[in-house]
Amino acid sequence: MNEKVVKVELGERSYYIHIGLNTLNTIGERIQQFHFSHKAVLISNSHLIKLYGERIILNLKKNGFEMEVIEVPDGEKYKNMREAEKIYDRLLDGKHDRYSPLIAMGGGVLGDLTGFVAATYRRGVPYIQIPTSLLAQVDSSVGGKTAVNHPLGKNMIGAFYQPAGVFVDLNALKTLPKIEFRCGMAEIIKYGIIADEMLFNFLESRVEDIKNLDFNALQYIIEASCKIKASIVSKDEREKGLRSVLNYGHTIGHALESLTGYEKYKHGEAVAIGMIAAAFISHEAELCDKKDVERVKKLIESFNLATQLPNISPEKILSALYYDKKVRNDKIKLVLMKQPGSVVIRDDIPDEIILKSLSALTS
Repeated sequence: MNEKVVKVELGERSYYIHIGLNTLNTIGERIQQFHFSHKAVLISNSHLIKLYGERIILNLKKNGFEMEVIEVPDGEKYKNMREAEKIYDRLLDGKHDRYSPLIAMGGGVLGDLTGFVAATYRRGVPYIQIPTSLLAQVDSSVGGKTAVNHPLGKNMIGAFYQPAGVFVDLNALKTLPKIEFRCGMAEIIKYGIIADEMLFNFLESRVEDIKNLDFNALQYIIEASCKIKASIVSKDEREKGLRSVLNYGHTIGHALESLTGYEKYKHGEAVAIGMIAAAFISHEAELCDKKDVERVKKLIESFNLATQLPNISPEKILSALYYDKKVRNDKIKLVLMKQPGSVVIRDDIPDEIILKSLSALTS
């Protein structure tokens, strides 16, 4: 299998996403090109360190890096300032300078947390993304959004800070729990909805191949997703306009995560429900046909993702939407579907339509 490379075009901050097999085995050679300091820090969780840590550390040491490993507990609830401060303490104790690279190996939580620390430690140090979850491979590792959560909302404290490079090893998906794989598929479905009807059609036609980890199918959908995000980020790095389309399903998804204390749902599960809700709102707002809503619902169900809201009142969810960081002048900004492959951003949807759509999805 030939490695696929996607460029995120951002001038002097441009970088490449490498998608292939066994990229973890050559990570030391790959990051030598950046001319970092020789002191590097691998940030990951205990499970992934057991699986891949020795291989990566040996390869980095072989290529001249002095390694330190920092373990972070697994879970969205640990993406907070407390954990960030623990990493700062280790970096300061280890006298890591402004050119010491941080290497984030893991899913979106680890990538977001490491990126936030990289953006703020000594006003910015380089970092590398090694996303091991499908969701991180197609979404959170690309685009430079870094953040920690606040009790009142997800990703409320953060910065835009680009990695030096992203290295995707498809083999990592072999050890990925099924729930994490499903979460990644939610984000890939999102890309089909917002920008690529061909990708959406491919997903509909290759469900079983994808579930069975056919590497050719996986490489295609990951590359397609990364290309979409890279194109959008290149045009709108700091989410002034176009980049907002990447939030399809996320506004309601984030509200669900916040309302359930980040413990009931994985991010992709919440986004899947949010995408269905957004599709219902789109139909109620007369933006899309009912058949397209059904296509979205069927595709999400085919990857065993939830399509109904939890036992939380629609009014409570609506109230939480007003805490979203994209709210401006007390108007909820929603990304809504016209058809698979095409969306529109609206901030004029009446609360009544949102409540009616949420009520239709309440389990």
